[in-house]
Amino acid sequence: MITRGIHDPIQELYGIELSAEMVSKITAEILPEAKEWQSRPLNPVYLFVFMDYIHYKIHEDGRILSRAAYIVLGVTMEGYKEILSITVGTNETSKFWLEILNNLKNRGVQDVLLFCVDGLRRFKDAIQAVFPQAQIQRCVIHMLRNSYKYVNYNDLKKFSADYKAVYNAPNESAALSELETIKEKWGRKYPYAISNWEDVSSFFQFSGDIR
Repeated sequence: MITRGIHDPIQELYGIELSAEMVSKITAEILPEAKEWQSRPLNPVYLFVFMDYIHYKIHEDGRILSRAAYIVLGVTMEGYKEILSITVGTNETSKFWLEILNNLKNRGVQDVLLFCVDGLRRFKDAIQAVFPQAQIQRCVIHMLRNSYKYVNYNDLKKFSADYKAVYNAPNESAALSELETIKEKWGRKYPYAISNWEDVSSFFQFSGDIR
């Protein structure tokens, strides 16, 4: 990132004027700490690990390029959220996530009870290669958004309320019952909007308090 890319947002957000020299001095001080943070030891076990990414634009050699920040968020055994890593890359691939997973293991993570991820092809293979005992759950938000795109706007509110009953069910049996109700009510009209059960069932192995 160029100096102006730091100067302008700080001036806009906080009204603080920083010279290019000051920006360079601050970043020189921060970078070693950032590198230390990136390689710090992690807990041996996490309850949940969420893996996702955000896109952003950068200026490089007079061009505007797209980059992605791959974010890994863990929930500790005590219930605290912790950012485990942020890695900048270009395109989301299972191979790229595999490198990030191996990095987590090298930093001390021995086991994860449940991974929550999007629907990237072969994502499960990457996770199981590094943490074979972990359960894998498709991200509910991703799944709902994917389902909603098949539903007519006039039906969306009712469909959404019915579908959320699946995820809010107290146990797996109740969730399956709610899913069958949705299939009977909406399946003929929106067959592609109803997710596969194996993509949503993993987190019902945990108590409602944990979920």
